Amino acid sequence: MSSKIIVVEDEEDLLDLIEYNLSKEDFDVVGFLNTKTVATLLEEEDIDLIIMDRNLPGIEGSEFIEGLRKDGMQTPVIYLSAKDKDSEIEEGFLRGGDDYMTKPFNMKELILRIKSILKRTSKQNVEGTIRYRDLLLDMDARTLSVEDKHVDITKLEFDLLYEFIINKNSILDRDYLLENVWRSSQLNQYKTVNVAITRLKDKIDHDKTKNYIQTIRGVGYKLS
Repeated sequence: MSSKIIVVEDEEDLLDLIEYNLSKEDFDVVGFLNTKTVATLLEEEDIDLIIMDRNLPGIEGSEFIEGLRKDGMQTPVIYLSAKDKDSEIEEGFLRGGDDYMTKPFNMKELILRIKSILKRTSKQNVEGTIRYRDLLLDMDARTLSVEDKHVDITKLEFDLLYEFIINKNSILDRDYLLENVWRSSQLNQYKTVNVAITRLKDKIDHDKTKNYIQTIRGVGYKLS
């Protein structure tokens, strides 16, 4: 069965282009120029992924997603936006994004990122739990506990932390993380990695006392 993807983009020509290219990849695509009926479709059908613009009529796209997250929506989201400042990218992740691409963008890369997220969210290759220090990943429920307390993280953050744990004490550079977590090697997305790691560090060590993930200046990151 084809994965079902919602695309919300207010530029009609761009929406048509995205729909065309995703349809060629055998995805079942539903396009919207605004968010008016998106919530209704999410209630009525099983949606595998949302691609969301942010500059939309009526409501800013990430604010819309944030509202859906508060209502319990778990569907993964890729923001596709002209908002490209570090603070804006961080804002997107804070508001429920699993990935973030800035415009102008490469269509092939978008498709690779879509396939990567769908692969992560549809498979359960690892079962049971994985523990590291005070961190406990439940691979079946895909949840995280820190000091036996539940911590809300996105699907992307879960996979990022898992990658660090299985490579503990090894330095992982951004190229490695792009290839193995994002399934992309686009150098212009380095800041996306930086923002995601910063957000993950804040969630698992908000007091900044445990130093789970160390930044190795000029090299990469290490879980220690």
